[in-house]
Amino acid sequence: MDIKTRLLGGGDDAIARARRPEALVASLDQRPLEGIDWLARAPDARAPSLYRIVVALSRQFLLRICGLQVEIVGTEHLPPGGFVAVCALHRSWVDPMVVVHALPLEPRVWFLGSGPTSFDRPWKERLLLRTGGLLPVWRGGTDISVHVRSAQAVLDEGAVLALFAEGRIGGPVDAPARMRAGSALLCLRTGAPIVPIAIAGADELYRGKRIGVRVLEPTDAASLLGPRWNGLPEPGSREEMRVAHALTDAIEERLAPAIAEIHRACVDAPDRPRRWRWLTRLLR
Repeated sequence: MDIKTRLLGGGDDAIARARRPEALVASLDQRPLEGIDWLARAPDARAPSLYRIVVALSRQFLLRICGLQVEIVGTEHLPPGGFVAVCALHRSWVDPMVVVHALPLEPRVWFLGSGPTSFDRPWKERLLLRTGGLLPVWRGGTDISVHVRSAQAVLDEGAVLALFAEGRIGGPVDAPARMRAGSALLCLRTGAPIVPIAIAGADELYRGKRIGVRVLEPTDAASLLGPRWNGLPEPGSREEMRVAHALTDAIEERLAPAIAEIHRACVDAPDRPRRWRWLTRLLR
């Protein structure tokens, strides 16, 4: 059952509320299922036929029809699977598609992402449930166990868990907004390799717009924290949160220079034609 049919009251008013992400949870009978509980199956690393078709069509739409120029470097750094891709910047609806475009079809990518944003239109929830690729998060909860289970399930299958570390869309165009500790917490709990992925140029979309992606070398919590690393802290402890915040800062420090450099390469001259600027708002 999709979000639209779960809204209280039904009708046009309910549909309108469904398109305002901040109102979704308040409009539902009960808190929606999250992560792997919503998916109700194993998040495998294989790319099924429907997923391949959707990815191929999205690439055709973005690269050929919209004429976006996506430059990807550093894919030689990618491990074979079972890693966490910590991504920034997140400035547009197109960013997840850019990440999928930058990574191999298999092992496939699974995003831990916002349920309200992803399910703001009923067809999006139905499509994502069929194709996979999203493990939804609904803000307001305090128990992260479902997200840890979801992340671990992805990694156990040898797939790729992709996280946008800022936790929302919006912020500076050439530097990360304040990153949330949730991504670092999942990295600590799972112990998986961390692959930082820097993205810039997607804040404004139009035909021919350049978007840059740089895959940085794999790392881990111990390497990022260096002398500050004293081993894994007790789950749920204050020390774990302290380490998660320190790891968040370290990931941000790793990504920030690459993002700034990519941004400079993606800035077009003021007099360049900007046709199809409606692309920026297409799926907002």
